[in-house]
Amino acid sequence: MLRDTQMMLNYDYPLYRPPSEADSLIFQVTLGCSYNKCSFCDMYRTKEYSERPWDEVKAEIDMMSKILPQTKRIFLADGDALNLDAEYMQKIVKYLYEKFPVLERIACYAMPMNVLKKSESELKTLRDSGLNMFYLGIESGSDIVLKKVTKGATATTIVRACKKAKAAGYILSCMVILGLGGKTHSKEHIRGTARVLNEASPHYVGALTLYLENGIKEEFLTKFGEPFVPVSDSEALDELEDLIRQIDVNDDVIFRANHGSNAYTIKGTFPHDKQAMLEKIAWMKQHPEVVRPVGLRGF
Repeated sequence: MLRDTQMMLNYDYPLYRPPSEADSLIFQVTLGCSYNKCSFCDMYRTKEYSERPWDEVKAEIDMMSKILPQTKRIFLADGDALNLDAEYMQKIVKYLYEKFPVLERIACYAMPMNVLKKSESELKTLRDSGLNMFYLGIESGSDIVLKKVTKGATATTIVRACKKAKAAGYILSCMVILGLGGKTHSKEHIRGTARVLNEASPHYVGALTLYLENGIKEEFLTKFGEPFVPVSDSEALDELEDLIRQIDVNDDVIFRANHGSNAYTIKGTFPHDKQAMLEKIAWMKQHPEVVRPVGLRGF
């Protein structure tokens, strides 16, 4: 029902949302990404960043509130909704709660720079209005790797953004990318990423594996600045093992490595399931047949 009725919305494709927002109603309040320079990401390369006017956003909210009045979750797209002026964002969020009486959660992507640009007061006001959750891409905790993939952030600014979002009361879900440093920077990539996760302690962490579409591969290799040797599936599993081993948090962190880019499925909650996850990885290494066949993963 949700997927059928959402076809009525005038989406500007391609349209992306986190896997956990599969059943959410999606409103595009911005188009594209205001930064759009991460060399590993081609999600919005076909779009020029723009912010949709209130009359368009309001009309779509009005229409969908009549069709799906019992909506409980909403995701604000595209990749840069938090770049909106805080007052305009609050206007959208408050109107969504007015029109959807049983709405429980509103989420959006959040770049570190956009979290940091908002004042503490603005973030708390948006949270009090009902914006509940941010999806923030850490990608790597290594400043070397972050610079090579033109992330536009450092490990320090990423940690600051995460802590600022959590202090304002947001649920924080973060993504990291296995293999992003290639073989050369693998150890530094994982060591730095674990360090950032330990300091930021987000509520959720999703581990993906680097996958480059053909249209962006040349740009990635050029910007990397040195020969890039991709890790194999087994080496990505080694990285995952090292990452899990180095994560040391006191608060619960729900961890998932079950994205379609991964050759394996690992999940658990830190700190309670850390040893169980390591034991499963050890078992998988003894049973390579459970990993997808060579050739089914792109680079």
